[in-house]
Amino acid sequence: MSRVPKIYHFVFGLRPQTEPFHLLYYLCLASCLEVNKPDAIYFHYKNLPYGPWWDLIKPFLTLHQVEENDFIRSFQYEDKQIETFRYAHLADIVRLEVLLKHGGVYADMDTLFVHELPAEFYEKPCVMGREKVNWQEPAAAKAGGSLCNAWILAEKDSSFIKLWLERTYQEFDGSWSAHSTFLPYRLSQENPALIHVEPERSFFFFDWSKKGIRDLFERKETKLEGIYSMHLWNHLWWSPSRTDFTYFNHLRLTPNYVAFAPTTFASIAKRFLPRQVPVSVSEYRKEELRGRLRNIRQYLQNKF
Repeated sequence: MSRVPKIYHFVFGLRPQTEPFHLLYYLCLASCLEVNKPDAIYFHYKNLPYGPWWDLIKPFLTLHQVEENDFIRSFQYEDKQIETFRYAHLADIVRLEVLLKHGGVYADMDTLFVHELPAEFYEKPCVMGREKVNWQEPAAAKAGGSLCNAWILAEKDSSFIKLWLERTYQEFDGSWSAHSTFLPYRLSQENPALIHVEPERSFFFFDWSKKGIRDLFERKETKLEGIYSMHLWNHLWWSPSRTDFTYFNHLRLTPNYVAFAPTTFASIAKRFLPRQVPVSVSEYRKEELRGRLRNIRQYLQNKF
């Protein structure tokens, strides 16, 4: 039996669900099933998703409803804009708690799996991956690096996860990254025997920069050796109104895009599309044309 159980954890629906479960999330969960062949996938939620894509994937999941966290619920934010992401801070706590209780692999819902993990990963007490750092951030320079919490492997009762959770409560300041990515990097430097750190390529080769996101959804990278999964950074491009990273958005991520787009994401994700889903290359071309016309309108609106 491996040191780390072959179970995967996802956290979703910490806000009320007002739109159907998206194709993107279906593909991420389907890729986990096919690539990793886990013994179980635990889906930790507060509000259940709905819609046809959810109905397709739900039978393969073990559902677990999470409870509110009193510390996060009562925290007084100085930055009211970040306060709107209180639910994300709850997710930061939940992922550590479920890993501590069960062990396994945690991944954000916008994670597409590419290659199966090496067996030796499951024999390590904890594994995380480096991510690209914005060194202009004072907190980043102070920490010296960043380990992204969008992907974590850990044994049950992991000493590293236990320490990280304790220090999170002690150092939580309401910011986006201090407790979630900079803190685990500092802890990894202080306690190297408790964690194995992978290079960026393993989980975060396509980073959160404009180039990284465009390389995922607008261009095609073919050299994918040594990439186990890809974090998709969907908070940076999901809304059609956000165009500072890319003009791609969730409305353009359709079955036709997945089936026919000459991009990195589509080339990997299309194998996970259900066979019964109808796709058409002519419809894809029409969708792309409509999308490009919307992009031009948005560009002109932003410029003038």
